Order: sequence, then C-alpha cells, then structure tokens
Amino acid sequence: MFPKLIFPLLLLFSFYDFPSDAQKKKETLLSEKVGQMMEWSSKRSVIRMNGEKFRRFVKAPPRNYSVVIMFTALQPQRQCGVCKQADEEFQILANSWRYSSAFTNKVFFATVDFDEGSDVFQMLGMNSAPTFLHFPSKGKPRKTDSYELQVRGFAAEQLARWVADRTDVHIRVIRPPNYAGPLLLGFLLAVIGGLAYLRRHNLEFLFNKNVWAFSAMCFVLIMTSGQMWNHIRGPPYAHKNPNTGQVSYIHGSSQAQFVAETHIVLLFNGAVTLGMVLLCEAATSDMDIGKRKILCVAGIGLVMLFFSWLLSIFRAKYQGYPYSFLMS
Repeated sequence: MFPKLIFPLLLLFSFYDFPSDAQKKKETLLSEKVGQMMEWSSKRSVIRMNGEKFRRFVKAPPRNYSVVIMFTALQPQRQCGVCKQADEEFQILANSWRYSSAFTNKVFFATVDFDEGSDVFQMLGMNSAPTFLHFPSKGKPRKTDSYELQVRGFAAEQLARWVADRTDVHIRVIRPPNYAGPLLLGFLLAVIGGLAYLRRHNLEFLFNKNVWAFSAMCFVLIMTSGQMWNHIRGPPYAHKNPNTGQVSYIHGSSQAQFVAETHIVLLFNGAVTLGMVLLCEAATSDMDIGKRKILCVAGIGLVMLFFSWLLSIFRAKYQGYPYSFLMS
C-alpha cells in the first residue's frame, strides 16, 4: 500500500517543480532587463535603441515597465528639422524625469532612429517621423498610446501630460535657464529709453496717431495669425515626409497648424490690410487723380489676390468649406 502512494506523490512533485523553475527564470530575466535599462538610463536619460534592443527590451516578454519611444530621423542626410526640435523637447522631458526625486523603473524613455532601426519602422508600419509611441507594461499599445503630434505639438509640457495620462506618472518639466528673452527685452527697453532721452526735448512722436495705429495693427495681425497658439502648443515649423521628401507648410487639419502656416496667414492678412489702407488713401488724399487711380488699382489687387489665397487655405483645412474667390 505504501509503495503505491509514493509513486503518485513523486509524480505530483515532479510536475510541481517545472512551473517553479519557469517562474524563477522569468523573474531572473525580468530582473536582468530592468537592471540593464536602469544602467542605460543612468548614462543617458534617453536610451538609444536599434532593432535588436527594441525586440528584446520592448516587444519580448516579460516586462513590468512602460517605454515611451520617439521614432525619429536625426541623420543630416534626412534633413528633418522637425526631428531635431522634437528631440530637444524629448530630452528635456526625459532629463526632468531622470533627475527628479520621484524617478523609478516604472517608465523609461528611448529613441529609435530610422538609420539605426529601419526594421522597427517596417515592423510597426511607420512612414513618418517624428512619432511618439507608448508601450505599456502589460498588453499591446492602444490607439491612445500614439501621441497626436499634429494636434498637441511636441512641447515637453504637452508630452508630460500625455505620459501622465498613459502611465499615471506625473513629470514636472524643468527647463534649463534661457536668458535670451530677458536680455532681448532689456536691450529693447534700453534702445527705446535711449531714443526717448535723445529726443527728450521733442517728444511729439509719442502723440503721433500713425505710429500708434501702425503698432496696434501689427499687434492685431500677430495675434490673429495664431502666434499665441504656437506659444502654447509648440507645433513644428513644417512637416517633411521622410519617404517623398515633400515639405508641407499648411496643416491639413482644422485642429492644428504649423508655425510656417501662421507666418503665411500673417503675410496674407497684412497684404489685405495694406490694400485697404491704399483704398482709403485713394479716396481721401489730396493727390492728383492719376496717383489716386494707381493707389486704387493696387489696393483692389492686393485685397482680391490675398483674400482669395486666404479662402483657399480655409478650404484646404476645413473640408466642405463652400466659399471661394478667384481660385479654388
């Protein structure tokens, strides 16, 4: 009777040992991966990955940490100016996390350059850069794990909000001190103060309505062109398709814009305003009739041409916009 009980018990214990060994191997492998990621992160806040590292430390299990990756193309021959700007913001975000008191091995930041990991781009079906993706600690990336770069821009603060939403890790972005703004403002105030001092006995220009009208018009044009939106969102200047090399200066969505787009709109609005000023001068000035006709024709031409271009931009951004003028 006793020998008959020994064999089933031995068989049961033998099967019980296998899951334990597998679990130990899994824990050992996970510990090695986390240790390696921590070592790389201690040297550089943003870990550089190629195809092999990506498959081993991001795609392959086990993994109990999240990885935020910027897929980019930083080599000079790629001529991706937006990639360089986005990389600077990404470095600021990663440094803010790496050197914060709340730093843990819960989240790592990494980059995959197209020239070092083109196989990763092909694996994920990517055809543009820069692109930000979050790879969660469990499961596959969802749609919300892809950062909406064209809508939110690549400012470090915007990226930090997205990371907090995906990982529940809140990063306080700390930027290196930039003295260019205060120095420029101080220089401007010094120039204005110097000019006022030199003309301290003749300050009639301060009461010149044309000076104040021109200053107010410039301020209005800057604000209506979207400069404040650029300051808040930090969008790229333009977008270059890495496959075709085509550069887009106008964003195709009504929910976002490029910096170059605001400059174009500013120029067009300024031209329309100049046309209106010329028409007013033609109607009210005391010049001879010939010069007034020239001002009138020039003003009408500026208004018609640049207003039609503005409408064409609106039609390109707002699909279904019904109005057009001179050009579709």
